[in-house]
Amino acid sequence: MNMPMPATKLVRSSDDQILGGVCAGIADSMGWDANRFRLVYVVVSLLSAAFPGLLVYLALWFLMPEE
Repeated sequence: MNMPMPATKLVRSSDDQILGGVCAGIADSMGWDANRFRLVYVVVSLLSAAFPGLLVYLALWFLMPEE
């Protein structure tokens, strides 16, 4: 029987941040390595038209609470 993972609150990381802690906070909530998540996020953002990843990052920086 598979047990569901407990929900974790989505917050910006205050101890593992490069800019605003958004990627580290998302990676922590999903149980991923922060540096790998950052790499994937940057690559996907660069390959997207008009860099929507930058706008999403800035929006999350202001909307996500800091831990």
